[in-house]
Amino acid sequence: MKGGDSYLVGRGKELVCATLYAEDAGKDICLLDAPGIAAKPAQLGKAAGLKVGDPVYAVGAPKGLELSLSAGIVAQLRGGPPPLIQTTAAISPGSSGGGLFDGEGRLVGLTTLYVEGGQSLNFAIPVEWIGEVKPGRKPAAGENSRTEWEKRAIALEQMKDWQGLLDWCLKWTKSEPENAEVWFCLGGAYGYLNRDDDAIEAYRQAIRINPELAGAWGNLGAAYNSIKRYNDAIEAYRQAIRINPEDAYAWFCLGFTYDNLKRYNDAIEAYRQAIRINPEDAKAWYNLGLAYFLSGNRTAALEAIQKLRRLNPEWADELFNLIVPR
Repeated sequence: MKGGDSYLVGRGKELVCATLYAEDAGKDICLLDAPGIAAKPAQLGKAAGLKVGDPVYAVGAPKGLELSLSAGIVAQLRGGPPPLIQTTAAISPGSSGGGLFDGEGRLVGLTTLYVEGGQSLNFAIPVEWIGEVKPGRKPAAGENSRTEWEKRAIALEQMKDWQGLLDWCLKWTKSEPENAEVWFCLGGAYGYLNRDDDAIEAYRQAIRINPELAGAWGNLGAAYNSIKRYNDAIEAYRQAIRINPEDAYAWFCLGFTYDNLKRYNDAIEAYRQAIRINPEDAKAWYNLGLAYFLSGNRTAALEAIQKLRRLNPEWADELFNLIVPR
């Protein structure tokens, strides 16, 4: 829409002239007023209510052709709230601005970008942003939109160009110093370069801006773990779990940290929580069995091995030989 002189909105064979109602280049959204189009509006959902694995459907009109539909799932939720939605639903070139709908048919996002050559790297901006676009707002000349910043960061991550990612994120923080997601991305760049102290500072900045950013707490825990600040790591993982008690990976990481402190009973409880959420997690079963063994509960360790054998027989044999040496 940028730079357009006139606009047409159609439904079926009906076309009407539309006027620009509002725009926000930073969010890559413009709203049109199209009087005379008789259509039932889409029911709005919430990107913030999505979970990884939820089914979603992308609807678009690539290069002005007939409507297309592609199905997929939510692959990842980046930043927020509300988050940018990464999905396996294919987004064809030229269909940017289409709708992303949840399993109940509610609009949860607007398809906005894909990274060429990247499997499942299709993205939609959250539907909540529509309500934030106000009449009269104009694009800021010479500034990247959030999606442009995000797309470049994703591309650099896919290329494993960690120094390039760091340089890009440092520029991004200067452009949007109060955006928690930017600092989260910077922390990841430092982490890839094994600059743990810098990563910790970046994640703490993200948390200062948004204390409820569970991913930043989880990554902060990992950075603390890397430099053996285990008590700080435990506190960070506990915060991540407070925000999202059903985060199996955070529970697993908490258990791993307790293992490092030889607090095996605490580790056992954390691994059991991870398994409650995801009973198919072979790593959690392995670590649970090992923690039981190290705590002196050989019977429970052998029971965990039996559960593990269905998921990963090789790991089960390895753990069994450790517990019952020949």
